[in-house]
Amino acid sequence: MTKMYWIFLLVFMLVAMTAIAKQQFQTDTIKTSDGDLEITFIGHGTLMFNYGGKIFHVDPWGKLADYTELPKADVIILTHEHPDHLDPAAIKKIRTKNTVVVLTETCAQTVPGGIIMHNGDTKEVDGVKIKGVPAYNIVHMRAPGVPYHPKGVGNGYVFTFGDKRVYVAGDTENTPEMKNLKSIDVAFLPMNLPYTMTPEMVADAAKAFKPKVLYPYHTGDTDLSKLTNLMKGVQGIDVRLRSMK
Repeated sequence: MTKMYWIFLLVFMLVAMTAIAKQQFQTDTIKTSDGDLEITFIGHGTLMFNYGGKIFHVDPWGKLADYTELPKADVIILTHEHPDHLDPAAIKKIRTKNTVVVLTETCAQTVPGGIIMHNGDTKEVDGVKIKGVPAYNIVHMRAPGVPYHPKGVGNGYVFTFGDKRVYVAGDTENTPEMKNLKSIDVAFLPMNLPYTMTPEMVADAAKAFKPKVLYPYHTGDTDLSKLTNLMKGVQGIDVRLRSMK
């Protein structure tokens, strides 16, 4: 690669880091076989990934961040259509003519021009393999027989960044599809009632598919110590708590 390319990439990353630091978001770095994956914890169900100079925004929500200050999106990922996950105003601020939007069929009714993924679909976007995983409620219901998140509508996603597989679950419970996942390096599992999981459900899922790193996210007012207590003594899973209310 040319010297100018590396200069451009360095400038781009410095600008991105300055914007993130200005809004005081926590970040973590995961080493992959193809370079660092930087994770920015925006809050709630909202994340930003920086990988190979590409910016992936997951469920951008304007309540949590000033998106005019954050890097433009190379890829926008939408898990489902609820307004705390699909915010057209936030999307408009980071979407360019070259941005790829990956979304569900229901989200596409509001956000046109994206790549629709159904449960079980696999796509490659900007060199990153993305697989759709069902995200739905089994126990928690809006009304009898009416789940907060019906099966077949929302997606979680497994991203393959180099040799690392990162699972962002979306709004879901500890479904059989989640518990049957294999070789997950990093998992983001939601933990807030009544919409997603209890700490017990998160612990049950984590013990089943054994991610190397577990981030509870979309946690609301959940007592995070309940999860850490449930995971005490579980080998091979690093539970990391970040500000993701």
